[in-house]
Formats: sequence, C-alpha cells, structure tokens
Amino acid sequence: MSDFIESAKQILAALGGKDNIASATHCVTRLRLALVDEEKVDKKALENIDVVRGSFSTSGQFQVVIGQGTVDKVYKELVSLAEITEASKEETKKAAEKNLNPLQRAVKTLADIFIPILPAIVTAGLLMGINNILTAEGIFAEQSVVAMFPQWADVADIIHLIANTAFVFLPGLIGWSAVKRFGGNELLGIVLGLMLVHPDLLNAWVYGAAQEAGEIPYWNLFGLDVAKVGYQGQVLPILVAAFVLAKIEIALKKRIPDGFQLLVVAPVALLVTGFIAFIAIGPVTFAIGNGITALFVGIFDNFAILGGLLYGGIYAPLVITGMHHTFLAVDLQLIGSIGATFLWPIVALSNIAQGSAALAMYFVLKDEKVKGLSLTSSISAYLGITEPAMFGVNLRYRFPFICAIIGSAIAAMWITFNSVLAPSIGVGGLPGIFSIQAGQWLAFAIGMVIAVVVPLVLTFIFAKTRKKEIN
Repeated sequence: MSDFIESAKQILAALGGKDNIASATHCVTRLRLALVDEEKVDKKALENIDVVRGSFSTSGQFQVVIGQGTVDKVYKELVSLAEITEASKEETKKAAEKNLNPLQRAVKTLADIFIPILPAIVTAGLLMGINNILTAEGIFAEQSVVAMFPQWADVADIIHLIANTAFVFLPGLIGWSAVKRFGGNELLGIVLGLMLVHPDLLNAWVYGAAQEAGEIPYWNLFGLDVAKVGYQGQVLPILVAAFVLAKIEIALKKRIPDGFQLLVVAPVALLVTGFIAFIAIGPVTFAIGNGITALFVGIFDNFAILGGLLYGGIYAPLVITGMHHTFLAVDLQLIGSIGATFLWPIVALSNIAQGSAALAMYFVLKDEKVKGLSLTSSISAYLGITEPAMFGVNLRYRFPFICAIIGSAIAAMWITFNSVLAPSIGVGGLPGIFSIQAGQWLAFAIGMVIAVVVPLVLTFIFAKTRKKEIN
C-alpha cells in the first residue's frame, strides 16, 4: 500500500498539486481528471512515474493511463491526498465541460449519445460477420455453407435476426441514449424511437420505390397531408426528436404540480413530440440525412482514391480531438440509407496501422517500461482500442504516429479503389474483416497487410536513424 501512496504523491505533484484538481474519477485502466489548468501539468515528470504508462487530454479531461487492477488503488490514495471526494464519471465530465469550446461541446454531446450504444452495435456487427461466414458464397467453396449443409440454414436465419435487431430498431437505442443525455426520461426516449419505426408506417428502406410508384400513404391532419413514413436506420430524425422531447418534458415538470405530473408530463410530451416529429422533424431531417449520404457517396464514387487518402489520413488525428465520434453517426446513416458503409473499413485499418507503429517501437526501444507498453498497446490496437498505442507510444515520439497515418492512408486508398463495404460496424481492428462483405474479404485482407507492414517498416527504419534520441 505504501507504494501506491508514493505513486499517488508523485502523480499529484506532476499534476500541479491538489489545488489544480477540480474533480477525479477512473475507468478500468485510466485516471480521468478535470483540471483547473492543464498547463500546470509536468508531463515529463508524470510519465517517468513507474505506474504511469502514458497520458493524454481529450474532451476536456486529462487522462492518466495506469492499468487494470492498479488504477483503482492509486485513485483512492490520490483523492485522499488531494482532499477531494470520489466523483462519478458524469460529475467529472460536467466539471471538465468548462474547458471545452462550442464545437468540442457538440462533439462531446454526440459521443455521450453514441458511446453507450456501441456495445450493441459492435455485437451486431460481429454476429453479422458470423452470418456472412454461413451464407456467403466463395469463402470455403463455390457454394455457401448453408447451401452445402441445409440443416444450418435456420441457424443462420436466427443469427441474422439477432444481429439485425440493433439496426432495425436503431432509433430506439438512440432515443434511449439521447433523451437521457438531454436530461429527459430515457424510457420515453425508447418509446419515441420505436414509434418512428412502428410497423404501421411505410418502411424507410422501400421509400424510394414507393415514391416512384406514387404509393406513399398519408395522414390528413385538418387538411395537412403528412407522410405516413417510418425512419428505419435513420439517425438525425431521432436525435432532433429526442432533444425536443427532453426539453418539453423538462419544461412541463417545472410547471406541473407534483401530484399531476404522472398524468400530464409524459403523455403531453410524447404526444406533442410525436406530432412534431411526423409533421416537421422527420421530413426535414430525412432530407438532410439523404443529402449527407449523397455527398459522401458522391465523393467516394467519383474520387474513391482521394476519399480514401483523406479519410485514412485524418482519422487518427480526429481521434486526438475526439471528433471521430461524429463519424459514427455518418456510418449509421450510410448503413440505413444504402445498406453499407465505406468509412468504417478505413477506421479498422487506421487502428491496425497505429498498432503496427507501436509494435515497431517495441523492437527499437531500450526503456523496459515503454517497451512493455509498446507491445501491450499494439495488441490492444489490433483489437480495436488505439488510445494506449497512440497516446502512450506513438504521439510520445511523434514519428510512429506519422508513419501509422501514412500506412493507414495507403491502405485506405487500396480498399476504396476496390469499393470495399461493411454492412455493419464491428471491432475496429484485425477482427474487422468479419464485418466486411464476404466477396470483398480478399481486397480488405490486402489492405490489412498494407496497414501492418507499411507503418511497421517505416517506423522501424526511422527509429534506427534516431536511436540516440529515443533511448
């Protein structure tokens, strides 16, 4: 225990003392701190502490990577020494918001909405990958597994149903998370999201064909024709509707006596939001969403290599700012509109590239602490979690980060040239191949080889030329 006390003392000193800590919490591997002034942090001293594996700042929080099993012990000593109370993650997030500009606040809001539903989305992606293995032709033979072994057909069908549920009822998931984030009742958010995909509505995936055939159903509301259309796979309609629902609910709670709130608040908020959603929010945001989809599809259809180069190059820098979370919404919008995304496969390659650069540093570094971090963080990046590799190793030495970006950009150019698509979002690393359309596995596998080899070789060569500086 004395070792943890000493480590906590050293960390506190490097952070600028107890007066510089506004709030502190921790996750599985990291201290998450809201600091008064991040300029007071002595990063060099901090990263020379034995238990510290790296540090970085994101979304207004300063995070110190320590490791599973140790971080909670150090945290307890730190809050005792700093004379602050243990805070929840939400409390620390709120304390950190004062450090954010308006754009960062908007990005953080999107992150707060989409991160909680990621486990469901990623799980669905992995299960879709299993379904691909069973139903796609040309993987093990010319015929699919279910064609060769018909007894597996119903198994594959059930797997597809389980995997597809998260995408079919995506507005329900987003509604729950968004209304909770905006301060409303998350159960009403679920109802609102499911309402937008009610089976009595025209399915959004057949909207184009129905419009062309002139078969779109309408409600007549006092002379106003309102399209009776659902919003399956759409992101913007439920985001805006959830914001409206939460604000109406909050306003009503302030004005309705406690004894009548159960009878008035939820029914009125849901009814008013429902009408607004179908009359105004849905049609407007549906058009905006289709416009965003058309923009990205147009860029990647007409300038595929350039699009891959740009997105493959900027994705890792976006992770530093936290703005990469905004593209999750774009991925989900693409999946809902055209049935697949060409952006997410690039994300998987970017993660692999960061892992490869960190792995290269393992072979050239002499510092056992950073050397060990290089190996463990590269494995983590290969499995989709890049922060330890990026912030603990690659950004520390800068050139590995740049080499990873180069490898990611080249790999992204290759897969966009070959029109690689993912019908779902999976684990953003080596397992990502299971979320790629089966007929494009070879092209994506070549992209993975590029993302492994190019950063590994470039980082190793560059490190050899700067051996004295890095050791």
